[in-house]
Amino acid sequence: MNQDIDQMHFLVLHIGEAYCRDDWNYKNICSPFTRIYYVTKGHARVELPDKVQDLRPGFLYIIPAFTPHSYVCHEEFHHFYIHVYNESDHDILEDWELPAEVPAEPHTLLQIRKLYALCPDMELIQGDPLYYDNHLSLIRNLLKNKQREISARVESRGIIYQLLALFLYQAHPKQYIKDQRITIAMEHIRTHLNTKPDLDALAASTCLSKDHLIRIFKRELKITPLAYINKKKMERAQLRLLTEATPVKEIAYQLGINDQAYFNRIFKKATGMSPLAYRRACHSVL
Repeated sequence: MNQDIDQMHFLVLHIGEAYCRDDWNYKNICSPFTRIYYVTKGHARVELPDKVQDLRPGFLYIIPAFTPHSYVCHEEFHHFYIHVYNESDHDILEDWELPAEVPAEPHTLLQIRKLYALCPDMELIQGDPLYYDNHLSLIRNLLKNKQREISARVESRGIIYQLLALFLYQAHPKQYIKDQRITIAMEHIRTHLNTKPDLDALAASTCLSKDHLIRIFKRELKITPLAYINKKKMERAQLRLLTEATPVKEIAYQLGINDQAYFNRIFKKATGMSPLAYRRACHSVL
């Protein structure tokens, strides 16, 4: 498992304070950034792949990037939201089982208000994820972030690290680290996402036969190496479709997939729509 914090290049995409009633109900959200919430009043729920999480005052909540989820709210609900984008090729948060909920510390609200002040004009224009999960919104706010004074950018990153640390205090390494060879295989995959899948080379990186690697990889991660490679490639493709104007065919080629029909097929399997439909859906809300 890679624990190099130099790969934690986090930027604030959006931050603000939201006052909702029964209008905070959005389904099947999956974004290329991590969400952090601090609840100040009321109650709501987040439906995650493995559980339903109640949101309550005085606690912090995290939804890692590319985690499918839905919101359910039937009453007044006040909260701060922070959307955090990781610029590095690998988000080390995905190596950890993070608690969805942690108690806030006495100074947490002050930290969040300070971060809010350091990131002016980065609130959501509206709460619908279909609006802000799109190419222009992401690019606009990434540019705003980088145009701030360096002192504000450094202090902002420090606050983000402190908030993430509250979750990491209670985090556990994901179970695949039981076999170090799987850790090596996953690191190899992450550094070769732009190449054609090569299970022989992947097996060689772990000093295992291909058949043996497939068996222990599936045992540890409940997924085959090829399925995991395609999953990570499609996450990278989603991000590029949102943040770039690069043609779909070129994105596929740069991810080591020369057959665009195959690329379209596995992308649709991962997201429910074709790459072009995914890009158009995101852009059409502006």
